[in-house]
Amino acid sequence: MKVLIIKLTSMGDLMHALPAITDAARAMPEIEFDWVVDQGFADVALWHPNVKSVIKTAHRQWRKNPITAWQDGRLSKFYRQLNAQHYDVVIDLQSNLKSAVVSFLNKGKISGLDKNYCRERPAHWAYHYRYKVNLQQHSIEKMRELMAQALNYALPKTAADYGVDLTAYALPKLDFELPSRYLVFVHNASWLTKLWPLVSWQKLVLLATGQGYSVLLPCGNDTEYKRAQQIASVSARAFALPRLGLNNVAAIMLRAQGAICSDTGLAHLAAVVNVPAVTIYGATDTDLIGTYGQQQQHIVSNMGCSPCYKRHCSNEQAINKEPVCMDNISVDQVWYRLESILPAK
Repeated sequence: MKVLIIKLTSMGDLMHALPAITDAARAMPEIEFDWVVDQGFADVALWHPNVKSVIKTAHRQWRKNPITAWQDGRLSKFYRQLNAQHYDVVIDLQSNLKSAVVSFLNKGKISGLDKNYCRERPAHWAYHYRYKVNLQQHSIEKMRELMAQALNYALPKTAADYGVDLTAYALPKLDFELPSRYLVFVHNASWLTKLWPLVSWQKLVLLATGQGYSVLLPCGNDTEYKRAQQIASVSARAFALPRLGLNNVAAIMLRAQGAICSDTGLAHLAAVVNVPAVTIYGATDTDLIGTYGQQQQHIVSNMGCSPCYKRHCSNEQAINKEPVCMDNISVDQVWYRLESILPAK
């Protein structure tokens, strides 16, 4: 059986889709998947051994300049790729308007969530087969449930299994020798309200290096690299990593003794590779979209914010780029939680 998955973004959400593929492969050993995915995260889709190829979108660019994208042939090329072969089943695992547009462009019969269950209700118009899932469960379990219904197999009662082996990915060449014992501090986040204060990260670096660990700080852009440099500046055993590909970052995370993370995609990578990790949350509902797996600890701010997904909160300090959503999470609290799950030295 040949199945097409439509799930474009984001990094963590893509990782959440991996266990559903594992379930399907165990129920139907001959199954193969192709995956429509944002070009920036295509590596994640190919981590799973049952995903044979990806069809990359650049929908952020196309949305900004749709006429140009059509005139220069990018959209028509994508349309041809999307319909180049027949799929036995096509499943929209994202169920929002962006993915629904892609679903609408595919000539197959699309499976997705029913109108009262999809993330953005009009998306259901693109689906020929509509399913209901329990919304009061983690994103991983919702996708496992949808996949089982769309492919007509019994939903496994076993724990979610990402089903990936990233040991083959090579470590990147760096300007320094990779330490033998290190922690990864994922300090960055896409939303201002998800950032833990820089000074807290600096204090955490001093605690970690004082205990004999080195610290690696990844980044995704120039701004994050400068922030990583600021955090690393307090210790000669802390290193700001340059921007790296996801496969390189996966190789680094896999070999770490542990990780402390902001609420961002790389936090979910720690869960995928089963590295002990503490993730710091503001208003995110961790029961629905938190890191998921063994040795994953959550610390959630009790500032009183209701769950939201806004990029900026109304607090004046946050608007002035001084987020306060997680100020009440102490360095000692975070370090104690990590120490409780780190392997013995």
